[in-house]
Amino acid sequence: MSLSRLFRAPEAAAGLVILGLLVAMAVAAPWLFPRDPLAIAGQPLLPPFQDWALPLGTDRLGRDVVAGLFHSARTSLAVGLAAAAASILVGSIVGTVAGFAGGFVDEVLMRITDAFQTVPGFLLSLALVSVVGPSLSVVVAAIALSAWTGPTRIARAEVLSIRERDYVASARVIGMHPVEIAFREVLPNALPPVLALSSVIVAAAILTEAALSFLGLGDPNRVTWGGMIAEGRAVLRSAPYLSVIPGIALVLSVLGVYLAGEGVVEGTAAREGQA
Repeated sequence: MSLSRLFRAPEAAAGLVILGLLVAMAVAAPWLFPRDPLAIAGQPLLPPFQDWALPLGTDRLGRDVVAGLFHSARTSLAVGLAAAAASILVGSIVGTVAGFAGGFVDEVLMRITDAFQTVPGFLLSLALVSVVGPSLSVVVAAIALSAWTGPTRIARAEVLSIRERDYVASARVIGMHPVEIAFREVLPNALPPVLALSSVIVAAAILTEAALSFLGLGDPNRVTWGGMIAEGRAVLRSAPYLSVIPGIALVLSVLGVYLAGEGVVEGTAAREGQA
C-alpha cells in the first residue's frame, strides 16, 4: 500500500504524522540529548520559555523536561513494539495449534485462554511487575502476558477456516508433517487479521506502561511519560506543566499509533474489496 493512498484519509494522515514525530523523537533523543535525562540540568521548577537552553523548563529536581519527553518516546516505543511482537507471536502459535489440532488440545488451550481473559489486563500486569520487580523487560513480559489472548482467538478462528481448504488437503495427501502444514501453509494465511491488532496492542501497551510508571512500578533507570506525570503530581497547583506536557505527549502518541493502524487496516480492506 502506498503512502499517498493512506494520506488521502485525514485520520490516517494525522496518525502517520504523529507516529512519524514519535519515531523521530525516539531516534533523535541520544543525539539531541546525549546526557542522562535523569541528571540535573538547571535550577528546580524553572517555568517553560524562561531559559531557551531549557525551553520547557525543569522539574522539582532540576531535570530537563524536553530531554525527558524525547527519551520517554524511546521507552514508550520500545515497550509498545516489543509487547505487540511478543503477544502476536505467542497468540499466533497458540491459536494455530489450537485451531489445527482441534479436539482435546483445542479445548485445553481455549480454556487457558478463557482463564487469562477473565483477569483484567492491567491488574495482571500490575501483579506480575509487583512480584517480579520493575524493569523494562518485566514490563514488556507483563503487558504481553495480558494481551496474547486476542491474537490467539483471531488466529484460531482463521485456522479453523483455512484448514479445510483444498491446498491444505493436498499437503496432507503428499505426506507433509502436520506441524509443517500448520506453520508453513496455514499460519502465513491466517496472519493478516492477527496483525491488524498490532496498533491496538501497541497503543494499549504504551498506556499500560505509563500507568505502571505513574504508580512507581516502571523501570527506575528509565524516564517515562507516566513517571513524569507522577513527578508533577506533587506540585500540580504551582507547576501544572510538569504533568500536562507529558500527559499531552502520551495522549498524542496513543492516538497517533491507533489512527495510523486503523488507516492501514481500512486501506488494505478497500484494496482487497476493489480486487
